[in-house]
Amino acid sequence: MERMQAPPKVSVCIPTYNYADYLPFAIESVLGQSFTDFELIIQDDCSKDNTAEVVERYLSDRRLIFETNERNLGLAGNWNCCLSKARGEYIKFVFADDLLASPDCLARMVSVLDRDRSVSLVTSARNIIDSESRLVHVLSDFGRGSLTADGHRIISYCLLRLTNFIGEPSAVMFRRADSGRGFSPRYAHALDMEFWFHLLEKGRFVFIDETLTSYRVHPRQKTNENVANLIGLHDNVLLLQDYVWRPNILGWRAIKHYLIIDAVYQFWRLAKKGKINRKRALEGIGACFSVRRFFLAYPLYRLIKPFFRLFLKIADWPAAQLRASFAPFSFPEN
Repeated sequence: MERMQAPPKVSVCIPTYNYADYLPFAIESVLGQSFTDFELIIQDDCSKDNTAEVVERYLSDRRLIFETNERNLGLAGNWNCCLSKARGEYIKFVFADDLLASPDCLARMVSVLDRDRSVSLVTSARNIIDSESRLVHVLSDFGRGSLTADGHRIISYCLLRLTNFIGEPSAVMFRRADSGRGFSPRYAHALDMEFWFHLLEKGRFVFIDETLTSYRVHPRQKTNENVANLIGLHDNVLLLQDYVWRPNILGWRAIKHYLIIDAVYQFWRLAKKGKINRKRALEGIGACFSVRRFFLAYPLYRLIKPFFRLFLKIADWPAAQLRASFAPFSFPEN
């Protein structure tokens, strides 16, 4: 199928690998959008199922581009392949096992980015659905009402609890001009959150309090394998080491140190609970941190931890501060 001549406003990217059973839901949710100025790039990472046969049914739509990699590139490689082929001003990922929950999803997100050039990333509330597309619950991590905030505040908010409040790749839209670096291959689990941080260092963040996308939870997700292999714990430490020392991120040095030690402690915590053996825990710690430094800091960490958790709970911090103003975090450096 011949590609559209004029660059579209939005490049919708569907990276896929062995998701032929879910792929029609994703494709049809995009083709059914009220906003129509988009290209749809489906990049297959050498699937072993009938992905090509499924996509063939939709190729009559000239906005759709389908290609298969010459070899399996893995998550970061395939996502970056999508980015390299995108021509739109804005980029919207829709994973092959997810879908757009509203026909106005593209229109709502495009309007936010068009209206304010300082916004580098927009996300929304989303439906969590199961393997049969049944609604499990609605996820709205920033409470009721839409929110605009400085990008560094959102990075700090996520790092403080090591949680991706921004959302999965299917939840966001961003500017192609900001995405040149692509997803970092240094990460295997938190590569989406790290890339959101990279984008948020360039501008502001907007959360739309509408369920515009659906994220599917099912046993075949790569996330489950990463958790079982402790890759997520390694990425958490790496993410903190990469970002907490940057300007305008969680200004108190004591908090920065605490968060890193707390992330490293999660390996030891699994050993204490009998979920992994001590040797594996020590290997996990040593792969991303100094084992000696960890055990030197461990007594002080145990002493501080209950007070830190109580402080967060009582103050509802930084959630309350996040909505108090649009200024960056202004914690003093010690």
